[in-house]
Amino acid sequence: MTFVESNWLHLVAALWFIVCWGGYTRYAIWKGRDTACLASVLHLYREDWMRRMLLRDNRIADASVIGNLERNASFFASSTLIILAGILTVLGASDRALSLLADLPLVQQASQGMSEIKLLCLAMVFVYAFFTFSWCMRQYNFAAILVGSAPMVGERHVSELERKAFALRAARVISMAANQFNFGLRSYYFGMTMLAWFVSPWLFMLMSAGVVLVLYRREFHSDVLEVMVYTPTETPLPEVGREIAG
Repeated sequence: MTFVESNWLHLVAALWFIVCWGGYTRYAIWKGRDTACLASVLHLYREDWMRRMLLRDNRIADASVIGNLERNASFFASSTLIILAGILTVLGASDRALSLLADLPLVQQASQGMSEIKLLCLAMVFVYAFFTFSWCMRQYNFAAILVGSAPMVGERHVSELERKAFALRAARVISMAANQFNFGLRSYYFGMTMLAWFVSPWLFMLMSAGVVLVLYRREFHSDVLEVMVYTPTETPLPEVGREIAG
């Protein structure tokens, strides 16, 4: 009880951080079902990509695109391991780190136990990011296998219905990999906000809310989204969202 009473503000900040991260993730999934967003619109483009892939015999470019996407996830997974190594190094020399933080202005002092808990929480965020990026890499591997098994042009024993089903299935696998990559990037965003926790729990809560606003603006109201959903027809965005959800 003494630890809770002396660090109640830090615990409230940690709870607010979890609410912001988990709450926005659930909200983005729910809102993306009937509203155009980056994830839903890109899924439509992936379906078009897979349909057009089935119309050409040479799939080298398609395999190259998937390989580039996988390398992006591999880069972040490797970077996450380096970040984890740095966090563990600081955790092993927490006394020296606390002395350095004490010399900085506007830094709210905390006990060594609380500072070590902050470092452990930061490490857990990047552990989650590593598992997310590694799972993303595996799913892109699955997508590459699907591209290799795609029916060729002119195969008579493959019906048009089977081709459409394959295009939808392959696009879905690629979208699932992309969603995992998106979750990993969110981990980086929220992991950066945890650095503010070492300065002040109030700043930490403010930064957590700020990241939610930035993510919402980019995923649902960004300029690139307006460009991708632009069409000369008069189809409104909610109708596009319903088609995606279906």
